[in-house]
Amino acid sequence: MKFVIVTGMSGAGRSTAMKMMEDIGYFCIDNLPIQLLDKLIDFSNSFHSDITKVAVGIDVRNGSGFEDIPNTLKALKAKKFPYEILFLDAEDEVLVKRYKETRRSHPLAGAERINTGIALERKKMEFLKSNADYIIDTSQLLTRELKTELEKIFVDNQDYKNLFITILSFGFKYGIPSDSDIVMDVRFLPNPYYIEGLRAKTGNDKEIQDYVMQFPEAVEFSNKLEDMIKFLIPNYISEGKNQLVISIGCTGGKHRSVTLANELYKRLSDGKYYGLKIEHRDIGKDALRGK
Repeated sequence: MKFVIVTGMSGAGRSTAMKMMEDIGYFCIDNLPIQLLDKLIDFSNSFHSDITKVAVGIDVRNGSGFEDIPNTLKALKAKKFPYEILFLDAEDEVLVKRYKETRRSHPLAGAERINTGIALERKKMEFLKSNADYIIDTSQLLTRELKTELEKIFVDNQDYKNLFITILSFGFKYGIPSDSDIVMDVRFLPNPYYIEGLRAKTGNDKEIQDYVMQFPEAVEFSNKLEDMIKFLIPNYISEGKNQLVISIGCTGGKHRSVTLANELYKRLSDGKYYGLKIEHRDIGKDALRGK
């Protein structure tokens, strides 16, 4: 039997993940008391069933039962019952924003601020996270992207990379992305904006790419950035980092930053130890503003 414990921070998408697990063929049991987990295993071993895949949702609402988690998992290992732990996480700022948008209170906050509840929950969840087989940081993931990640793990049986890298192009005149881990400024390169026939195009067009990458500085920058990121990746992984946002900016976020972001994405796309996606935050804003 394939048995998955689905857990994580409140507001990180555990309930959504459970629905997705059900869609891909798992028999799902949500909010199961910790004390019954061992009993469920005994029951499944005692009776013949055509159910081959089970996902059990566990969250902080188990209350005092959380103290039993280490012993419960130890008991499962003693019975040689195979299980996997999927942990959904997100940055504190993202969790606060989600709670405010839904106007829900954090289950541990009580009369205190949401941040207080999140801090308490992180302490309670520390054991599960440290023992998780898969950690998905949903801070930057759309619902369809979360579904894709789950299908990679539980349908396609691909090796999952706990570090997820987002390469993000942006325009400085629209502000530096607040969730950036690394910010690179490529405004030192010649700007295609001032070249006749190139202004309306973007870094997704070959004409812009050819213009920007013709300069030795652009190639050298790409080489050095690739080398630095590939040096950092295994060190981030060893420190348990799950989400890395690399932001590359130019003036308007349309030409140079898009080109260099695409170039970095191409160079990192063969990575075996991380997931990867690219976004161009401001690529269409000049057109929308008639500039």
